[in-house]
Amino acid sequence: MTSPETSTAPGAAQPRAPSPRQDELLGLAYEYVLARGLADMSLRPLAKAIGSSPRVLLFLFGSKDNLIRALLDRARRDELAAIAAFDKNAGPGDLAEAARQVWRWLADPGHRHLIGLWMEAYARSLVDPDGPWAGFAEQTVRDWLGLLADVQAGARRGHAGAAQRTAVLAVLRGAMLDLLATGDADRTCQAVTLALGALL
Repeated sequence: MTSPETSTAPGAAQPRAPSPRQDELLGLAYEYVLARGLADMSLRPLAKAIGSSPRVLLFLFGSKDNLIRALLDRARRDELAAIAAFDKNAGPGDLAEAARQVWRWLADPGHRHLIGLWMEAYARSLVDPDGPWAGFAEQTVRDWLGLLADVQAGARRGHAGAAQRTAVLAVLRGAMLDLLATGDADRTCQAVTLALGALL
């Protein structure tokens, strides 16, 4: 007997067209993985927690990998929504203020679960590039570099400013990993302020 953990539902190798029930279950599954992560996600406990069954999830999404891809797409939509909000609040030519805003958002305890999910998918996409998280890390880097490019001075939005925005992103990402690991907001916030001051 094939296991619902790894198989696709008969005749459902590809996910079905979205439906209200699929959207509802995806939202519930997203809340589940935000709290618990993807590492040990198993269809049976997930389905039980969200009021469904493994068979229904396979019918709606086609496979566990397709469900994971849908969850990561949802996480990226949240990421892009955050980026859109930053675009409204940081003016052109003010990379320093944009970087400070991004750090305040990343350091907000209310976003900790989402950041944890991003970083888990980021790491998995590096070690398992053929898995459902394929390309997630690269796309995330491109998304955030795009935000930083948008708020650089006009002459530096292209190749000329690539090293500067890459350095800013490296500072923010490194401090974010430290904060996730240690929970030491005071130290990491001071480090970001110091590093951004030196860079910008």
